Amino acid sequence: MPKPADAAKRPEETAIAGQRSYLTRGSGAYRRASLALFLSGFSTFSLLYCVQPLLPIFSQEFSVSPAESSLSLSLSTGFLALAIVCAAAVSEGLGRRSLMSISLVGAALLTVATALAPNWQQLLVIRALQGFVLGGVPAVAMAYLAEEIDPRGLGASMGLYVGGTAFGGMSGRVLTGIFAEYLSWRPALFLIGAIGLAAALGFIALLPPSKNFVRRPGFDPSFHARAWFGHLANPALPFVFAIAFLAMGSFVTIYNYAGFRLVAPPYSLNQTELGLIFTVYLFGIGAASIGGLIGDRIGHFSVLLFGLALTAAGSALTLSAALPSIILGIIVLTAGFFMSHSIASGLVGRLALGTKGHASSLYMLAYYVGSSLVGSAGGWFLAIDGWAAVVAFTLVLLTLAFISACAAQRLARKKT
Repeated sequence: MPKPADAAKRPEETAIAGQRSYLTRGSGAYRRASLALFLSGFSTFSLLYCVQPLLPIFSQEFSVSPAESSLSLSLSTGFLALAIVCAAAVSEGLGRRSLMSISLVGAALLTVATALAPNWQQLLVIRALQGFVLGGVPAVAMAYLAEEIDPRGLGASMGLYVGGTAFGGMSGRVLTGIFAEYLSWRPALFLIGAIGLAAALGFIALLPPSKNFVRRPGFDPSFHARAWFGHLANPALPFVFAIAFLAMGSFVTIYNYAGFRLVAPPYSLNQTELGLIFTVYLFGIGAASIGGLIGDRIGHFSVLLFGLALTAAGSALTLSAALPSIILGIIVLTAGFFMSHSIASGLVGRLALGTKGHASSLYMLAYYVGSSLVGSAGGWFLAIDGWAAVVAFTLVLLTLAFISACAAQRLARKKT
């Protein structure tokens, strides 16, 4: 009997399986690829999440509720989730490098267009289109790493990529908050778009061409369907996808609505102060890289479970009324989430049997659907019973994520 995803494996993949030429840690090509993927993560997430500190401003300027203002982010992540599935298929013919390059440049230009949107409806349309364009990056970046990096160093390189996403998420939020404080929100988004475009050009200049990817001309729907269903038939992978949905949804919920709490009395933070809180993303950068390195040494599931527990502890800490404790909670939450995401995304490449781009696309689909649906649903809990309800909601989700990680660990061991 063939293993679940074997039926979807390309003949070309089987032919080159024994003669792959990997990028090894310490080589010049490895360093260029690592920096390029760091820039892709930075650009993607700075452009995607730059509107998050602006949600209270949008709510006031366009006379919409907190939940409605979150649509400027949720629509982007929702359309990104849909695009990721298409991106995996398109990259089989177009190539990983080409698709990521087009996506990064297009998303940067659309951020500039967002700054010029005349009304709320058009702003949402542009943000939705931007999310769709960005879909060409996350799943394809993970597939590129899984295909090109020596498996013995994959945890570290994946951690560096996730660190780039953390740095981008932090920079987009912090810089947007500062720019908005002194220049207003439209110039802020214009400048973020320009920075994203510069990062995209750096990515194009640095990323080495794929050596282990074999282009598949044309479009074969049955091939892609077999690939996706093959990964869903893998006993452990659906639980890893569930972790992506639950953990990301919890993380975005806290970040979406913490701003509404902190700009109101008794904290009354201004946009610069609110934006500076997002510097805690630095802890996510460190945790992603450290988590990947430790996972390579002591076991990835052990680090994953620890990261999820840390995320839950951080969420609970934000229940405190003291501002330092709230900030500490966000720090712990951020470190735990990025550690978990770094490990879980790396596990997809390890557990998938062939067609790793399709496996990555399913992981990122779950990741961004969680961001979109759960991130918006958190606004309902805020309206119903305040911050305590938001935290209770995230803790339930993180408990389910922890249970999913335990199930994935057990099934992965049974499989091997």
